[in-house]
Amino acid sequence: MLFFVLPVFAYEVYSPHDFSFKDNGDKLLFVLDFSNSMSEYLEHKTKVSQVKNMMYRILPQISPETQVGLRVYGHTCNFLAYNACRSSELLVPLGVNNAPQITSSISGLRPRGMTPITYSLKQAVKKDLGGFEGAKHIILLTDGGENCDESPCDFAIDLVKKRRDINIDVIAFNVQNSDDLAQLRCTADVTGGKFIEAKTNAQLVNSMEDLILPHKQVEAVLYGQQ
Repeated sequence: MLFFVLPVFAYEVYSPHDFSFKDNGDKLLFVLDFSNSMSEYLEHKTKVSQVKNMMYRILPQISPETQVGLRVYGHTCNFLAYNACRSSELLVPLGVNNAPQITSSISGLRPRGMTPITYSLKQAVKKDLGGFEGAKHIILLTDGGENCDESPCDFAIDLVKKRRDINIDVIAFNVQNSDDLAQLRCTADVTGGKFIEAKTNAQLVNSMEDLILPHKQVEAVLYGQQ
């Protein structure tokens, strides 16, 4: 029998700055899942409708001085796996007072494709957050694990070896697979982010509110290969 183990790095624990999104200069990028599974029903409503309504509610709570952006993935239908695994797009670049643009951008989106989480995080780090100084924050919301033959955990491990200015929180919305949950938890842990499982609509809203309102500093657990 094979056992899958994520041993701990011989690096110091990463303790990031507190992210409350209340002070001028904060940078927050939402990375939202619009893959096909988001069309499934949960509590008599599609998961995507619940995410949209949550975002409409949450955006006004973010300080207007915070630079906010939006990247989505899985929102296009592609017959070729190569294209499907690159279905990720920055719809709203980081900027202040972006709530109306984000609301407008997600209102017409429909779940259609695959779940290229790692590719989306790579694009977010290399492109969306490039050129911005100081601490930067990603909130990844997904209802499933990576299905494009990549590992968001491995990406996060490589990321913190090179830089410590990006923090990734993960909300796993109705994710059932234990391996997917382990990958997502690792992605948050190694970057000093929070990992939250939301199994209901109420938990989804509470999870996002917990992330964008003032909270205590998070201590990371680093994973990697021996």
